[in-house]
Amino acid sequence: MTEKSAFTSEPQMPEARVSLITEISKADMIDLCDATVTAIENGGGFGWVVVPERDVLERFWRGVLAMPQRHLFVARLDDVICGTAQLVLPPHNNEAQSHAVHLTSTFLTPWARGYGLAKKLVEAAERKAKQDHFKVINLDVRETQQEAINLFETQGYKQCGIHPFYAYVDEKPVKGYYYYKLL
Repeated sequence: MTEKSAFTSEPQMPEARVSLITEISKADMIDLCDATVTAIENGGGFGWVVVPERDVLERFWRGVLAMPQRHLFVARLDDVICGTAQLVLPPHNNEAQSHAVHLTSTFLTPWARGYGLAKKLVEAAERKAKQDHFKVINLDVRETQQEAINLFETQGYKQCGIHPFYAYVDEKPVKGYYYYKLL
């Protein structure tokens, strides 16, 4: 009979989870800013093209958490924040569009891909929108973000428009695609 060495055990899969947060610790802020920097450097900076100073990033994320009309979802891989999605609620004075929310700032750092976290971020935002009785989720994305486009389309989002001058990256126009999903 052979004994199995403690050093030859099967590798553990990292824990991949998504949660809605309303406050953030110092350690989580570091992770969040690091993930944001990596996303920007890899072309998925949800508006940023050049990495801003660290204090700008921290103020941005604190501002998101301070806004009652935004819900911030974070993805974690082994307890390290590696991505986000925001659900933006309509303003109270917009009765005509009070049925719809906007999904924005959805990103996942490249090192955390392959664990289903991007899909989990979108699904968590959708669950929250349904729970809060919204009927539609809208979103927009740059044409250069093909992985995000593939994710949204496989999750049932329908393209409803193209903006030929949605963004400028390296002084060149980049198209933007608009999507919606009925809940």
